[in-house]
Amino acid sequence: MTEMTAQIAKKMITYDSGDIRRIEHFMKVYGYAAAIGKLEGLDPRTQEILEAAALLHDIGIKVSEEKYHSSAGKYQEMEGPAEARKLLNGICPDTEITDRICWLIGHHHTYSDIRDLDHQILVEADFLVNLSEDHASEDSVLHTLENIFRTKSGIDFLRSIWNLPA
Repeated sequence: MTEMTAQIAKKMITYDSGDIRRIEHFMKVYGYAAAIGKLEGLDPRTQEILEAAALLHDIGIKVSEEKYHSSAGKYQEMEGPAEARKLLNGICPDTEITDRICWLIGHHHTYSDIRDLDHQILVEADFLVNLSEDHASEDSVLHTLENIFRTKSGIDFLRSIWNLPA
């Protein structure tokens, strides 16, 4: 964890203070994303962007629930980037990095046309956690494996976690 991601983790835990489930969710997504990114050989800058986006990916939920009475993915994608920008102010002076983090947050529920490895890994890490937290059926896990997962590391994790044959 870099200094920047440590500061983001600290601010996100404060942001979601008292909501243990939400805090544990983003910390688990962070863990999977960090591991998959390293295993897939991301360069250090992209790795840091991925890790920051993993910590921040659901930051739009609070605003979505207030504005739309829903935490649906489309609302998270709409509201998350602006909330993330506020949190990143003073932590990340590089506007290109902030822009990429916000783009990833604004697309973490968009599964069609994934072109970039950091986007793919963020989606996979979120699915690894959501499938577990939602107590997904084996059919649902297999469907996700077939339709969403593309990285070798993400596929290996999914297969191992659910004890699926290779």
